Amino acid sequence: MLLYNSLSRQKEVFVPADNNRGVQMYVCGPTVYDFAHLGNARAMVVFDVLFRVLQKRFGKVTYVRNITDVDDKIYAASCAQNCSVADIARRFEDEFLADMRALSVLDPTHAPHATEFIPQIIAMIDTLIHKGAAYEAEGHVLFSVSHFPTYGALSRKSQEELLAGARVDVAAYKRHPSDFVLWKPSEGNWPGWNSPWGFGRPGWHIECSAMSSHYFGSTFDIHGGGIDLIFPHHENERAQSCCAYETPEMARFWLHNGHLTVQGKKMSKSLGNFQTVRELRKSYHPEILRYALMTAHYRQPLDWTADLLAMSRQVLNRWYRALAHTQILFWEPDIEIEETLVSPAVQDLVDEFDTALDDDLNTPLALQKLNKMIQEMQGQDVRMVARCGHELGLFYQSAETWFHSSKEDVEDIEQKIQERQVAKTARDFQRADAIRKELQQRGIFLEDSPQGTTWRRG
Repeated sequence: MLLYNSLSRQKEVFVPADNNRGVQMYVCGPTVYDFAHLGNARAMVVFDVLFRVLQKRFGKVTYVRNITDVDDKIYAASCAQNCSVADIARRFEDEFLADMRALSVLDPTHAPHATEFIPQIIAMIDTLIHKGAAYEAEGHVLFSVSHFPTYGALSRKSQEELLAGARVDVAAYKRHPSDFVLWKPSEGNWPGWNSPWGFGRPGWHIECSAMSSHYFGSTFDIHGGGIDLIFPHHENERAQSCCAYETPEMARFWLHNGHLTVQGKKMSKSLGNFQTVRELRKSYHPEILRYALMTAHYRQPLDWTADLLAMSRQVLNRWYRALAHTQILFWEPDIEIEETLVSPAVQDLVDEFDTALDDDLNTPLALQKLNKMIQEMQGQDVRMVARCGHELGLFYQSAETWFHSSKEDVEDIEQKIQERQVAKTARDFQRADAIRKELQQRGIFLEDSPQGTTWRRG
């Protein structure tokens, strides 16, 4: 199995460091102050596929995905909504988990909360101070980047770039502009805990170092997250963990998924193209969203468009129509397969499917191979097709369920048809055509007749 290591900038053969412990993987989870957006969803789906592939290849996998439930953004949200930090964190963690489970993202082995690890965080900061890698200044504790000679090796940033990035957090009490906060004071209504340096709260980066070391020790197999986390978050994690435990590397492999854009532009609230999973689920089945998120290689940018969603819906409709003709409960999670009953053509495609995923998680190629399997399948092949689909997080429902519209969806479609009829009566044919096109993008096709308009799923 080959994985691209962001630290070495090349693909490397992956095997767990210790077969007895199995694969150890830590992925940075959400900061729970708002609904999960598409960028969050892409990272979670990418590492969910990796989790599934690693389980199939190596058996035992310990997957840790944290919850950041103490953060300045959470405090700001609590002030804006006039409720406690704990209430905000709990609400949006629940929303995040609901979205991820709808996307068939498996629960991790462990989901630690930063607030549960304050003693471990304080102990790790104290260790760094005693090793000379951190210092106290005006109620803050900061990591001294000069103590870690290879700082910047992960992000491959020059000293000038590192300084430019550090200038967003300039403070007179820093010995060096790139030094970053491990602990900071809390005043007023800010959440905080007692520590040797006063009442305060941890910096973001130290939380993940403390949580990962609790489960895995000083070094583990895989650390993952979005590409935006390479600097400063992962760069800082690596520095403080290596110094605290005197180890050359925190993680053997660093994996990062690429950016997600919306119609070619960076997703942002100011541009009005900020899309949450919660909102998208109102118009699209979550499996459509999951399929769309796997259509680009995880390290490449993914551009989110209406055409991508329409294509994803059409593919899944075609696949479920093909699977509907079988009498096998392909959506059941545990599928027993008699390998000798799999046709040679499909077995060859399965081998190619496995090879695609073993080559740095090439999901676009794996989806192509799955499509060919469905075209070629016969008899017992459907069980193998289902197992491959499950490895990508697909096919967890019957075809009947897939094509069955929810009550709310039917009401919305009927309302759109009525709006279209009103537009036609008013001879506003441009509006009528726009409604037809909108429904087509959702996989709904209208058929006009003298008796009225009917609709069907494509």
